[in-house]
Amino acid sequence: MKELQVGAKNGQYKITISSGIIKAVGQEAAALVSGRRAVVVSDENVAGLYMDTVVTSLENAGFQAFSCVIPKGEASKSQKYLFLLYDRFHEAGITRSDIIIALGGGVVGDLSGFAASTWLRGCGLMQVPTTLLSQVDSSVGGKTAIDMPYGKNLVGSFYAPHRVLIDPDTLKTLPPNRFAEGMAEIIKHGAIRSEALFCELEKGEYDLSEVIYQNIAIKCSVVEKDEFDKGERMILNFGHTLGHAVEKLNGFREMSHGEAVSIGMIYASLIGEALSVTPAGTTERLSQLLKRNHLPVRTDLGAEEIFSCMISDKKNLGGKIHYVLLTEIGKAVTYPLSLEELQGLLHSAMKREIQ
Repeated sequence: MKELQVGAKNGQYKITISSGIIKAVGQEAAALVSGRRAVVVSDENVAGLYMDTVVTSLENAGFQAFSCVIPKGEASKSQKYLFLLYDRFHEAGITRSDIIIALGGGVVGDLSGFAASTWLRGCGLMQVPTTLLSQVDSSVGGKTAIDMPYGKNLVGSFYAPHRVLIDPDTLKTLPPNRFAEGMAEIIKHGAIRSEALFCELEKGEYDLSEVIYQNIAIKCSVVEKDEFDKGERMILNFGHTLGHAVEKLNGFREMSHGEAVSIGMIYASLIGEALSVTPAGTTERLSQLLKRNHLPVRTDLGAEEIFSCMISDKKNLGGKIHYVLLTEIGKAVTYPLSLEELQGLLHSAMKREIQ
């Protein structure tokens, strides 16, 4: 078992990484809230694997447990399913003393977290991430959101969970493509904050539970200094500015978040090299590691359609895009680019050969 304590505005919360801990959700929830009603939110894939286990655990701990199952995929992170959750919370009689359990990947975690943060202005929230991506990234840090027709994560809140339980055993049921998208975020964390981790991944010899712990520790160290994403935390967006545009242009269905971020990291590195911010050869090194982990490194979308989509991004501040670039493997900075600069750099990057 490994544990980390994270500081947040609405109080400290603990993250536990332990095999089999999914069976102790009820016990852990009982220690968090005084109420004894819980709604477990999951998607149709994960519910079939773990819903019974979690509901039984809650009932054994004295909870009246309700479930809410949404369709799998990014399209569920929407106004429609947000209000479905509100309806379910109302039917279950959820009060501020009760708890919402987010059981699943990033879509479930983001949607449930936003619903919990806004229901009665905030009720109990436990994240139980079951994908590699959500375990190393989205379940930690308190960002919650839904997508809008004109962009990803545009409506949301900062609402730290009251507890995060990570069971590495749930990864045994993860399809290879979902595992790969989690590796994209792990590679990202190494690229922006830990050369040692990046080198460990290049060698391909590592203990997965230890890598999960290292990644959470990296994210926590950044989030604690900048909970509301106004400074250092922005480096966690490496690959995301272009990645979110690629996701949107693919209708949030044809490409996973991790695959889109993988492509975004490559083009961010190419832009960094063009500006002489990123050392020459970084893109090739990054590309080789991503491809080895079965992740894409290029897109056939046009530069102009990507640019048009990018300029509506949340990182568009005062007419400039604050782009995250690597100064070396393990270090990153935010670099303000005018829209004209970015447009030219993007067109040039899209023409470059990627090894």
